[in-house]
Amino acid sequence: QVHLAESGGGSVEAGGSLRLSCTGSVYSSRCMGWFRQAPGKAREEVAAIYTGASGMTYYADSVKGRFTISKDSTKRTVYLQLNTLQPEDTAVYYCAATDQSYTIVCAGDNAAPYNYWGQGTQVTVSS
Repeated sequence: QVHLAESGGGSVEAGGSLRLSCTGSVYSSRCMGWFRQAPGKAREEVAAIYTGASGMTYYADSVKGRFTISKDSTKRTVYLQLNTLQPEDTAVYYCAATDQSYTIVCAGDNAAPYNYWGQGTQVTVSS
């Protein structure tokens, strides 16, 4: 059974930073993404990374320049560094993973389905 464990959420003031971590029982050659969902809003993919050699990344426009996704293959862990946080970043953040593939799109209209999900971690940003 696939297991994704998230950590690192919390409460910060606007302008602050947090780092989220996601360690998976599966990791190699797949997309791992961070999604978020705020109350009353649709789930949004904020960042994704291919865990294979290319390490290709994707960012939603709303977080470009503020969030950074990275990976540590030795730890089977993907990180999301959240900087310059704003109240509108408040949401539950979920880590997700696709099936393994060597030709895959991690985001957008042709993205592979994210079949595995973590439990989520709350990020709250106060003004």
